Amino acid sequence: MASSLSGKVVLVTGASSGIGAGTAVHMAGLGAKLTLVARNKDQLEVVANRCREAGSPEVLVIPSDLGVEVDCIKAVQEAVDHFKGLDVMVNSAGILVGGSIETLSSEDYDKVMNINTRTAFVLTQQVIPHILKTKGNIVHVSSVTGLRAFPGVLAYNMSKAALDQLTRCVALEVADRGVRVNAVNPGVIITQCHKNAGMSDAAYEKFLEHSKTTHALGRAGTVEEVASTIAFLASDAASFITGQTLAIDGGRSVMCPR
Repeated sequence: MASSLSGKVVLVTGASSGIGAGTAVHMAGLGAKLTLVARNKDQLEVVANRCREAGSPEVLVIPSDLGVEVDCIKAVQEAVDHFKGLDVMVNSAGILVGGSIETLSSEDYDKVMNINTRTAFVLTQQVIPHILKTKGNIVHVSSVTGLRAFPGVLAYNMSKAALDQLTRCVALEVADRGVRVNAVNPGVIITQCHKNAGMSDAAYEKFLEHSKTTHALGRAGTVEEVASTIAFLASDAASFITGQTLAIDGGRSVMCPR
């Protein structure tokens, strides 16, 4: 796996924190050339330095608001112009906003669907011509909520289910030209995602404790566990895998209430 990603040009969105940042650092250790895209320039630079220390031969930082279509287009073009091509896109950009059918505003619904679904569509559309040239691949970061229904996060559930269908449909559309498209569907992973969505420190600790009962393996997952699986899907080790939505969830998606 390491040899197949060494020297490859990898674009990572949502790279300033969480799974995106962890994946960038992991792939840096495998020798990938990286383009890191997110809104927070300062945090991107921190992650870029970690990638250089991990062994990436070259890291490009592109601060962009991926909720804006023109920024998505410019980010992809800048990356391709700089590296003269593209082998892999890891799309980890996404947001979590709580709300049920009774409480979710249409504005928050639009915000979540824009970032989690529309942006994924725009980015995929933009990278496909370049990835077709290299016979590369795409890995989207979805969620267990794309596979199972959970109350209180309606827009997030819907956006990730749509992302899973984007993954499957595009995989079928480009498979005959040697390009693969997959997604990972993490369960609860220890990141800042829930706190960024407004959860307090105390509530988050309670949430992680509760996760011991909702995940068959008895714990929440780590960023590295997701990052290593993304790297596997992006590598030649997964050369016969496409159109898959792979749960990295400690068994959560196959559990049923008792």
